Amino acid sequence: MRPAPALHEAPMPLFQDDEAVEAALPSGRLPSYIRDHRKRLRARFMEGGATAMPDYELLELVLFRAIPRQDVKPLVARLLEVFGDFNRVLSAPPARLAEVHGAGDAVIQELKIVEAAAHRLARAKVMNRTVLSSWQTLLDYCQTAMAHRETEQFRVLYLDRKNVLVADEEQARGTVDHVPVYPREVVKRALELNASAIILVHNHPSGDPTPSQQDITMTGQVQDAASVMGIVLHDHLIIGKSQHLSFRADGYL
Repeated sequence: MRPAPALHEAPMPLFQDDEAVEAALPSGRLPSYIRDHRKRLRARFMEGGATAMPDYELLELVLFRAIPRQDVKPLVARLLEVFGDFNRVLSAPPARLAEVHGAGDAVIQELKIVEAAAHRLARAKVMNRTVLSSWQTLLDYCQTAMAHRETEQFRVLYLDRKNVLVADEEQARGTVDHVPVYPREVVKRALELNASAIILVHNHPSGDPTPSQQDITMTGQVQDAASVMGIVLHDHLIIGKSQHLSFRADGYL
């Protein structure tokens, strides 16, 4: 386990200096300097929303409930140092989060609740909607759900005859650079759902969405198996950290 950085080593320039010590506080009311800081931060959030708030302040807001009587800034600094940004903190596996000094069960649960809420909200915007007429919304959903995962995940989006998304299912999980995919299982599930078309989606934890030869070969195998059953493969999306690749748009399909 990595030891907590000494005070002079912590990335304190991220923060204002009104809440800067990490110490468990006695039970009872919060000291005024912490109470006032939290009040100001919450007020700014309610007035201006999250758009103008830097990652460390948004992460503070999330952790206020998990750590009600302790300065959260040192923990926020450590989380951002380890994972890089707000999205990667939320998406980090619980076991990785637990390795960060100060990230106990309450903190991990709070982060995972926020992550689940974000995924559910994004998913609600695409389910039972015509996918091809709201393509950017679909991309946003895939980016939210998959861009910051540390291992590969393979999902299949199943569409009906009107290209309405009727199911979004994880087909497999893998390692940092490989996920097993079985074309027969993809097509079998499409038939069970009476789907007329499918969209394949998987992520590249490296951040680079360029398809590997294995990705290209697998896509061809799924397309061949699907076409035999009259099912259309609309696209295969590879999701990177901040960008994506479409097999259809880039000429692989």
